[in-house]
Amino acid sequence: MSKYPTREKVCQSDLGELREYPELTQELLFYRGIKTAGDAREFLNPNYDDHIHDPFLLKNMDKAVGRILSAIEKKEKIIIYSDYDCDGIPGGVVLHDFFKKIGYKNVSNHIPHRHKDGYGFHASAVEEFAKDDVKLIITVDCGIADVESVDCADKLGVDVIITDHHLVGKKLPKAYAVVDPKQDGDKYPYKDISGSGVAFKLVQGLLEKGNFDIKEGWEKWLLDMVGLATVADMVPLVGENRSFAYYGLKVLRKSPRVGLMKLCKKIKVNQKEITEDDIGFMIAPRINAASRMDLPYDAFKLLVTDDEVQADELSTYLNKINDERKGVVASIVKEVKKKIKALDKLSNVIVMGNPDWRPALLGLVANSIAEEYEKPVFLWGRDNGDVLKGSCRSDGNVSLVKMMELVGDTFVGFGGHSYAGGFSIKTENVHTLGETLSNVYEEARKHHGENKENTFIDKYLEVDDVSWNTYSIIEKFAPFGMGNPKPLFLFNSILIDQVSHFGKEKNHLKLEFKKSNGKMISAIAFFKTSESFDKVLGKGESINLVATMEKSMFRNFPELRLRIVDVI
Repeated sequence: MSKYPTREKVCQSDLGELREYPELTQELLFYRGIKTAGDAREFLNPNYDDHIHDPFLLKNMDKAVGRILSAIEKKEKIIIYSDYDCDGIPGGVVLHDFFKKIGYKNVSNHIPHRHKDGYGFHASAVEEFAKDDVKLIITVDCGIADVESVDCADKLGVDVIITDHHLVGKKLPKAYAVVDPKQDGDKYPYKDISGSGVAFKLVQGLLEKGNFDIKEGWEKWLLDMVGLATVADMVPLVGENRSFAYYGLKVLRKSPRVGLMKLCKKIKVNQKEITEDDIGFMIAPRINAASRMDLPYDAFKLLVTDDEVQADELSTYLNKINDERKGVVASIVKEVKKKIKALDKLSNVIVMGNPDWRPALLGLVANSIAEEYEKPVFLWGRDNGDVLKGSCRSDGNVSLVKMMELVGDTFVGFGGHSYAGGFSIKTENVHTLGETLSNVYEEARKHHGENKENTFIDKYLEVDDVSWNTYSIIEKFAPFGMGNPKPLFLFNSILIDQVSHFGKEKNHLKLEFKKSNGKMISAIAFFKTSESFDKVLGKGESINLVATMEKSMFRNFPELRLRIVDVI
């Protein structure tokens, strides 16, 4: 039971300012560190005007805005250079839509090829831009680590504005302007916005300072892309990000983007009911599939096109290559698990590789392995050339960036967040990578602070408590994600009425429980079977169920159900 400790009972005296809310709301607020009436109102009722910060609080925003307005006035050629994932691509769309709205045509979007170019802002691309008389490059979700590429641009007479949200390395690029809330001296009140979030702040700044004939509030239509990226990039969904995700979902539900509409229809997502889960499990994987399997520009085109035929073709194509991606990832996961089983002893860090593995897919594999084995995972493969590339995922106990910093000379390059990153390494160093990382694990973990937080049970519930009334309380806490997990409930000693499996391959589990009024409540788990848990799951068996509560809109019919987290 210690795997899921129950939160301490809250004293009534501690809930003083929260007493206007139902008991469950009070407790869920308190457990999320919200203890005042003002904080509760802000959390439960995100407000765009009050909770979206002034873009000019970002360091160098005024300089970046001034340079772009000057480029527009002089009709200079501008390149929007964005990363190839589901943060960089929507961020590129945000800036594309701004320039389209103001009628500025001397601008192009560029997205590097994941396999041929690799991550980051590349000097080779800068050289090509310079030949084409480009005067200004604006990066989105990349550039903060690319000192040499920025120097190259400077020598060629091309100004660079970096907009990024990644951690700053040892040296800051000498760009015309660096806009990144994580840089030294930045006083922006919220540090964890996504790359698309930073691009949106830039558009806010341009609209505020520029003399454009645009209806006030138009930029809110761009929040569909900011919300998509905020959820997909797994930044914490608190503070300003909560507002971005909250309003982003509202805009996504009525977004006129024809590509988005077509994609939702193909993957059977009701656009009017889009949730953060739909983004995380259905939409974002198909946007990311473009770069993992082929051309990232296809995903960008899907999101900006006005052409119904093109939107139809692109949505079909992205869906197809996502299916291919799933098959390849499953194959690599199987291979990694086979290698792990063959080991005499598992180290504190899992490091594996194969020159035949496609680096673009290894983040997904590493994520799966890190979750199952609860250890940091570093996986490498090869695209071409002598340099191997890989992805890493943390178990939550340690910062990957810190680990890689401690053995920096081992890598050709590395970057990312505390819990997800990428690296490149020479072949001669890869053979000792496991030992090298294992040796610094403890030091990196101490630096990271305390171990990851336990997954807490928020409340004990009975099956009879699973009601639309209870769900209406939980729903107020959405959107859920990092920093704001779904409330977790423990149902003690409940009797299973039915056990079944569903899906084409019958690889998803469904349990059913009977309420005292005779109505049935189902609990499901994807990619789990009745054999997946330590407890026997059979009709009439009594189990302790750990679950979240959710509304399913399968076949456009609302159903209240439980999502199985564990059986203990």
